[in-house]
Amino acid sequence: MIEYITLAAIILVGFIAGFVNTIAGSGSLLTLPLLMFLGLPAGIANGTNRVGVLVQNFVGVFAYKKRKILDTHAGSEFALPTAIGGLIGAVLAVNTEDRIMEYVIGIVLFVMFFVFIFKPEKWINTFVDKLQAQFPVVQNIICFLIGVYGGYIQVGVGFFFLAMLVIASGHNMERANALKVYLGLIFTACALVIFFINMKVDVAIGLILAVGNMLGAMVAAKWFEINKTPRYLRLFVSVFSLGLCLLFALKYLHLLPYFIKF
Repeated sequence: MIEYITLAAIILVGFIAGFVNTIAGSGSLLTLPLLMFLGLPAGIANGTNRVGVLVQNFVGVFAYKKRKILDTHAGSEFALPTAIGGLIGAVLAVNTEDRIMEYVIGIVLFVMFFVFIFKPEKWINTFVDKLQAQFPVVQNIICFLIGVYGGYIQVGVGFFFLAMLVIASGHNMERANALKVYLGLIFTACALVIFFINMKVDVAIGLILAVGNMLGAMVAAKWFEINKTPRYLRLFVSVFSLGLCLLFALKYLHLLPYFIKF
């Protein structure tokens, strides 16, 4: 039985992550460490995190379709390599020992923290209207590789999709954001099947996290435009995620004082 404090923490962080994912990205910088701090093994935390992401992406696809921004036909050409990559990445993840996965997650969280604070979406936006679509084979290979990464660990995968869709495919930022969510839904669904089959998902915690994700996404969609992140929000997420990353590293490198336990 999940305690009320734990329940509140999951919903709150899920809310913040859903909010951040909607207007900036990298909400998994917050949710993945939380799940591990709650005691879930690295492999199960990695799988459980996908439940909220899947639900959030489903809601996002519906919203973009309703606003007539999402062109599923344009995204379908990337669907197969993305799905295959997601399956392969998930298979690699479930066959990675928890101890190794802890280090992998710690390194990725630390790297993606710096990616987040350097505002990659602004750099990507400089390529809009300057490049034309590249060779389809190259685009499919990139989608496959992004799918493998996303299937393996998920954190920050939205930035990679956004870069590919703008730089390699020539989409504007609005359409790229919509396609990013669509492709995220595809590879996350594929990856989640593998995690479920290998019993790497805590369904109860995943659904609670999903509730928070959805609420945060709904609030963000009402109050802020996509890619116009308030400075105070970016500062909050940067400080919060850096704190979690440092605690994570200290804990799994056994550098925390013996009387600090979580």
